[in-house]
Amino acid sequence: MRKNLLHIWHNELSYEIREIVGVAYKIRSFWREIFWENIWDPVAKWEQVPVWIKDIVREALNHDEVYGYCPTRWLDKTREYIASKNPKITKDNILFFNWLWDAINKIYRSLAFDSRVIGPNPAYSTHSSAEAAHAGTSHITYSLDPKNNWNPDLEELENKVKYNPNIVAILVINPDNPTGAVFSREVLESIVDIAKRYNLFLVFDEIYEKLTYEEADRVLLSDIIWDVPGISMKWISKDLPWPGSRCGWIEVYNEEKDENFKQYIASILSSKMLEVCSTTLPQYVLPKLYESENYKISLQERILKYKTRADLAEKILGWMQEVTLIKPKWAFYMSITFNMENVNTTHIPNIKEYDIEKYVTDFLSGVTRFDKKFCYYLLAKTGVCTVPLSWFNSTFEWFRVTLLEEDEQKFIFILEKIKEFILEFKK
Repeated sequence: MRKNLLHIWHNELSYEIREIVGVAYKIRSFWREIFWENIWDPVAKWEQVPVWIKDIVREALNHDEVYGYCPTRWLDKTREYIASKNPKITKDNILFFNWLWDAINKIYRSLAFDSRVIGPNPAYSTHSSAEAAHAGTSHITYSLDPKNNWNPDLEELENKVKYNPNIVAILVINPDNPTGAVFSREVLESIVDIAKRYNLFLVFDEIYEKLTYEEADRVLLSDIIWDVPGISMKWISKDLPWPGSRCGWIEVYNEEKDENFKQYIASILSSKMLEVCSTTLPQYVLPKLYESENYKISLQERILKYKTRADLAEKILGWMQEVTLIKPKWAFYMSITFNMENVNTTHIPNIKEYDIEKYVTDFLSGVTRFDKKFCYYLLAKTGVCTVPLSWFNSTFEWFRVTLLEEDEQKFIFILEKIKEFILEFKK
């Protein structure tokens, strides 16, 4: 081309959760069964979509409104329903989006180019990639400490905020993906206090909050926001086993407290208006889904299942010297950190099938991160598809599996495969 086409941030956009799938499909073509532990998709894990959800959606399809455009902000009745559950907002503080990237992208891209949002390390890649892409440089982070139940290093956070005047906001993911942590009220209030003292706004990604195992652990931004400007992110496609709904919203707090923040929120709305509107059907059925008694029962059943899976995982893997497993406090992800002093990082697993062995060895040529090599060799040898988490803007060597498998015996089988593979790397 007559000049370089690539934006300065093109290398910041990656998503290994899905990138490993391409390798898995190739390995599957060599007649190897794949156990998909890379991504949250309960439908793919044989969790049947409940009949009551299908009935509500089926009934909605009889109404012409669900086939048309809706207002840019979303359907008034749905926003009124959400606002009725939260005395700190009105329907005008709610804006719907088609999917997580839609909201995240607009939150970061609507900022001035030199304005930065500091986020957790490990980071959820959609946030870190979008923030880095907006800035054209690496994402700024504060550390989550695996030796302290993944709690944030508040001293580090405040120092970075204090000495970097370009930081305008703090991102908190609570419940946290990928660590599985749920932060205490004390920790969250400390972060709000930092934002208040340094005149920042807050972005709380709370899309998994309804899946927190213990109700007492569930502390929301709306509980502690005080008079600090903030944005909370919510997502129907996580609250229900309906990932294909790709539907969620943001709640804006204390917009009137700061004129500049108010204009920033208006710019997010303006950018949303260029797309006409979000999808109509999931919005239309949301109040009926959430108000259904079946939803409350289903939610508790799902939480109990995930808790049971977490207990099983701790029993099978928690004793190992090669790894540290901090049992998650929410939903369906579990992260496992390598204790590098106990791991032989130069070990090359014996893969019997020559075609698979050659394909994966060639693919990993030049890769230096141990957790990535571990996950791809695990996939090649056992068919278990996990996610290397150093890719989550992380300095740790670790990986993630899900707690979704419907068949408990199959779930145990997968964990046993992982255990045996880890033991191959015993130093």
